[in-house]
Amino acid sequence: MKRWRRIILVLALGIIAYWWWDHWREHRFDKVIVTAAQRYHLEPALVKAVIWQESRFNPDARGGAGELGLMQIRETAAMEWAESEHIAGFEHAACLNPATNTLAGTWYLKKVLKRYAQTDNPIPYALADYNAGRGNVLKWKVGAASTNSAAFLEGMQFPGTRAYIQAIMERYEYYKPFFNKS
Repeated sequence: MKRWRRIILVLALGIIAYWWWDHWREHRFDKVIVTAAQRYHLEPALVKAVIWQESRFNPDARGGAGELGLMQIRETAAMEWAESEHIAGFEHAACLNPATNTLAGTWYLKKVLKRYAQTDNPIPYALADYNAGRGNVLKWKVGAASTNSAAFLEGMQFPGTRAYIQAIMERYEYYKPFFNKS
């Protein structure tokens, strides 16, 4: 009987430790996210959902096309951000810093959202642009899909990008209550 109690105790402690670690991992950058979201006038829940999808909160993440950090920022986007913010001597490697990465990524996300402001919901278009590039979005944004996000998603030719958008949209809804507390 004592052996089973020990096993149950060890399992319970393991579950508690895992829950604590997972909670810490998912919330350790919340202040950075809120700061960037406020600066660029975006919802923190959307920024956090992109980070979740892009890196699962790993600030050292590196992508196959040279993307860096939490929001997987490419060098071109990072340099555009640095230029817009008048940061002299900026290097892409600075995007491994969570605060810098989140600022640059949030700025870029806001930029692509503005491109699709005339649509019924700019978020799917912006996320497709963030993931697959503007050229692909322009190919998919024809007919009803030019302003109707449901038609846009339906006509999208990359199932991976559609899944990417859907995953972020679900996670965005999941995170909203965490940031909308009064």
